[in-house]
Amino acid sequence: MIRVESLSKHYDNAKAVRDLSFVVEPGQVLGLVGRNGAGKTTTLKSIAGSIPASGGQLYVGEHSLAADPILFNDLTVEDHLVFTASIYGVDDPWNEIDKLLAMFELTEKRFTPASGLSRGMRQKLAIICAYLQRPAALLLDEPMTGLDPQGIRKLKESVAEQAKRGAAVIISSHLLAMVEDICTDVLILEKGQCKFFGPLDKLKQQFGGTSDETRTLEEIYFATIDLQLPSSEQPVEPAQLVSDEG
Repeated sequence: MIRVESLSKHYDNAKAVRDLSFVVEPGQVLGLVGRNGAGKTTTLKSIAGSIPASGGQLYVGEHSLAADPILFNDLTVEDHLVFTASIYGVDDPWNEIDKLLAMFELTEKRFTPASGLSRGMRQKLAIICAYLQRPAALLLDEPMTGLDPQGIRKLKESVAEQAKRGAAVIISSHLLAMVEDICTDVLILEKGQCKFFGPLDKLKQQFGGTSDETRTLEEIYFATIDLQLPSSEQPVEPAQLVSDEG
């Protein structure tokens, strides 16, 4: 559903993403992880079409994704949802609107302008706008930012539901425990290059320690992130961690 082929993005002389390739199938939840500046947000923005790629091919189904939802300060919560349903041709959206507002605890804010919402509530509203159109692909960049514990739990549950109905999901996050909880696959980026891409279970199986020493994703990440990158810029094969020998 989401296919990235040899994505590169350059800013002046800096290479933010280098020859990155991966695929996310319907029902998969890919955790995009890496330190600040690794290229995570650049990758998501390139897929979403909000910034132009310097090279490579990007597909969502057979098409490029539209930009992420933008909130308008003068529109109420309900106005945003009615507008979203209209532009995406959602038939009879009211039951789904009621359900999503209740799920993310925004029912009481239904007629509140976006300018009157807290940062966490604005985040929830953007997520609801994305869910309302029942998308085939979801790109979530640090979706937990500003959410309270209840909101985090609801978001995790809802991502699982979206994947179960067949959506392909990419989540960029520094919260590795959250990635471990809900993601089926992991892409580790370092300096714009792929260090690992594949199922979370395979990462744990290969680098999770012995049966008496089960490592968390956080422990595996820190044990692998400083391994030397290959000198060439060839993409890493899926489910392969780059070693010192390349």
